[in-house]
Parts: sequence; structure tokens; C-alpha cells
Amino acid sequence: MLLSPGDSSGPEKERFSRRFQNLPGVPSPGSDARMPVSASLRQDGGQERPVSLTSTTSSSGSSRDSRGAMEEPSGSEASAENGAGSPGSRRRPPNGSSSSSGWLSVRGPLSPFGGRAPAAPAHKLSYLGRVVREIVETERMYVQDLRSIVEDYLLKIIDTPGLLKPEQVSALFGNIENIYALNSQLLRDLDSCNGDPVAVASCFVERSQEFDIYTQYCNNYPNSVAALTECMRDKQQAKFFRDRQELLQHSLPLGSYLLKPVQRILKYHLLLQEIAKHFDEEEDGFEVVEDAIDTMTCVAWYINDMKRRHEHAVRLQEIQSLLINWKGPDLTIYGELVLEGTFRVHRVRNERTFFLFDKALLITKKRGDHFVYKGHIPCSSLMLIESTRDSLCFTVTHYKHSKQQYNIQAKTAEEKRSWTHHIKRLILENHHTTIPQKAKEAILEMDSYYPSRYRCSPERLKKAWSSQDEVSTHARQGRRQSGKGRAVWAEASLQDS
Repeated sequence: MLLSPGDSSGPEKERFSRRFQNLPGVPSPGSDARMPVSASLRQDGGQERPVSLTSTTSSSGSSRDSRGAMEEPSGSEASAENGAGSPGSRRRPPNGSSSSSGWLSVRGPLSPFGGRAPAAPAHKLSYLGRVVREIVETERMYVQDLRSIVEDYLLKIIDTPGLLKPEQVSALFGNIENIYALNSQLLRDLDSCNGDPVAVASCFVERSQEFDIYTQYCNNYPNSVAALTECMRDKQQAKFFRDRQELLQHSLPLGSYLLKPVQRILKYHLLLQEIAKHFDEEEDGFEVVEDAIDTMTCVAWYINDMKRRHEHAVRLQEIQSLLINWKGPDLTIYGELVLEGTFRVHRVRNERTFFLFDKALLITKKRGDHFVYKGHIPCSSLMLIESTRDSLCFTVTHYKHSKQQYNIQAKTAEEKRSWTHHIKRLILENHHTTIPQKAKEAILEMDSYYPSRYRCSPERLKKAWSSQDEVSTHARQGRRQSGKGRAVWAEASLQDS
């Protein structure tokens, strides 16, 4: 089978990675992405901020991004959102009055730079027109959120000497100023489109290279949460944040707003898909809309992949610190952590915890919070035997040392499929003999492991990067040559047995 964007490796991942690996500001996997903190913080937003090796987390949001792309709130809902949404655009008026003119007035056609964007009356808009308006107006609210974070919190903290240390400020806000600058310009571009869906889509295609700054922010977001938690334990700092929230009449704390960039960047491709659903494929500009979807889907995929990589990097360090009796080298030499799980093993009293890395399978026994080393098998020497009598059992062994054999019982058929699929993939990738890429794909395609969440790898991305990768062609050839793939698998196993 073909590996999908959700997988940890394979042609799809390589294709996406090639698109972004040379972009400025995107850390390479495994590299130390943390940058030095400047002794002084400038207010012009020009300072680069540190990137964390931790991952993006998710929490409940508080913006229109949590709504469906075309769900129009009623007047009462809009008023509630005006008071319970994000800062800036949804502050309560100081005189206590509230607007009752409906959805458009809540959106506020004023740009954050004083310009007024044209807005057609709701009754004259087609469904596609409402989709476009939804994109533009949610972007306007999002930029106003960013503006409030920067001007009402970040700059105020910088102007209050001794409140927070520079490294605390960097951890708390990441590169929010850069994101504010980018999205402010994007909003200007969207406002100039005058509701043209093709022009709106073009805005995202033209700025595709610039969205990489969201990778920095998303990777730093766990640091932001930790920094804010630490601040709220300090009485002076906690009072400052509570007083700011009350003064600005924000219904939600700063932490909810710092989550918004993470939510927004993962939402764009969904909003653009709404345009494609209601756009005539025969009409001029449809390919531009498709390109925009491909672009923002790729951005979302890349950010999620970096998140997963950083989560695994952190977990690998935890495993290293908890491992007892391990005399080998640092675990990082075995590559990325792919899977971990605890299983019953035939003829072994206690369960064993297995850690599958890119280049080795580590076998341990859990003792309290620690793991006692019991053995390991390099993936280049690993052999997999799947049981035909028991649907939950499979065996891993060292092909040169038959005594180092583990008959494993999975808890579910899905768990077994996951482990056997990744073990097969790593055996192929680490095999001493060079196996043709087509043969690898044919072997993996025969695997029954193909969960529903991986079926939805976007087909359009294959067309967008067809000049860089011939994966789809290999897949079709692999299907026709599945019998040959089986022979390659058997031959490869026999050569080293």
C-alpha cells in the first residue's frame, strides 16, 4: 500500500517535506530549533523568538473558527458572540450600548488599519458569496484578535519593567508579532478581492511560502501554555493578567486567545473547500481554487507532522531517562519513535513494553514508572511472522539468533495491523539489500492495514506535486504486479535467513 500523509514516513511525507524543508524559519526534524533570547525586546516586532521541541496541544477555543464554515448566527447569537468571543472586535462598548443591526455589524467591516471593506447586503449574496464573506469576515475578527494580543498584552508587558523576564515573554507569545503582520496583510488582500472567490483563493496561493511562520508558533505553543501557567502562580503577574482582562472587558483570558493561531491555520483548507463545493468546475479559475486548497492542506499537514515529530522527540527523551540497565548508546541514534505498546508475550510471566524506532525494536519490562531493558533487535535484522491460527498474534525475531524471539498477542486486530504494517515497512527500509521502491510499495500495498483515517489523503496533492514524485504511477504498477511483490518479499527474506 501507499503511505498516506498521516503516516510517519513514505513517499507522501517526503513529497510534502520537500515542499517545506527549505523554507526560512522551518526547523529541520531533529535539529535544535531553539534560538537565543535577546536581552531586550523591541516593540517593532522584528525580534525572532525561540522555537520549542514540544508539540501543539488542543483545547477548547472561543472564536467563530469553531463554527461550521457556513453557519450564520442569528442576531441574538451574534450579540452573544460579540461579548463572549475574542478581544478587540468583540469588546463591550464603554457606554454599555450594543449593536442590534445583525450579523454584518457584528463582523465589523472596518479593517484593523482604518479602511472600510465593501460588504454586500446579505439578501443579495448567493451561497458561494456567503462562503467568501465568511472567509473574509472571520479573518477580520482573527486579525483583530491578534492585534489585541500584541497591543493590549505584549506591548503593555514590555512597557512594564520587571514584570516578566525576556525569556518568559518569548515563551509566552512566540512569534505572534510576525503572524499578526502576515495576517494583517492577508486581510488587506482579501478585502481588495471584492467578494471574488478566485481572487480570494489566489491570496492564499501567492502567500503560501509565508505560512511557514505558523510552524514556529505551533511548536512553541506548549511552551506558551507552560509560561502562562507559571505566571498565574505569581501573585503580581496573575493580578496583571486579571486586571488587563477586566480593563479590556474581555470575557475570556489571554490563554484562549493564544490558542487562536493554532486553530486558524488548521481551518483555512476547510473554508476553501467550501468554495470548491459550490464553484462550477468548468468555470475559469477553478484550478486556482484547487491550488489554494492544496496549498493550505499541505500547510496543515506539515504543521501536524511537525507536531507529531516533536511529541515523539519529547517522549523519546522521557524513555531514555526512565530506562534501567541499558548499556547501549543514546536512543536518538535509532531514529524517530514510531510506536510503543504493552503486550502479553508467550511463555513470559509479565507483560512486555515494546518501543519501535526507525532502526530498532526495544523490548522492556515495566517496573513502576521505569522500564527495565530486556533486549533489542535492529530493524535490519528483524523478522516478522504473522500467525494464521490466531488473528491477534504475531512473532518478531532476530533472523540470526532464533532464541531472541517474541510471540506477541495484541489486544485488538487494529493494534496488530498497525504494528505489523510498520514493522514490515521498517524491515524494508533497513534491509541490507537495496529493494526497488516499486517493490516496497507493492509489498506494503498488499498489507491489509489501511485505516479509514488514512484513506483521505488528498488526491489533488498528487497532481500538484506530480513533477516531483511519481508515487501514484508506482501505486498503479504495484497493484498490477502484486504477485511479483510477494516474490520479492519472500526472496528478500530467504537471502538473509
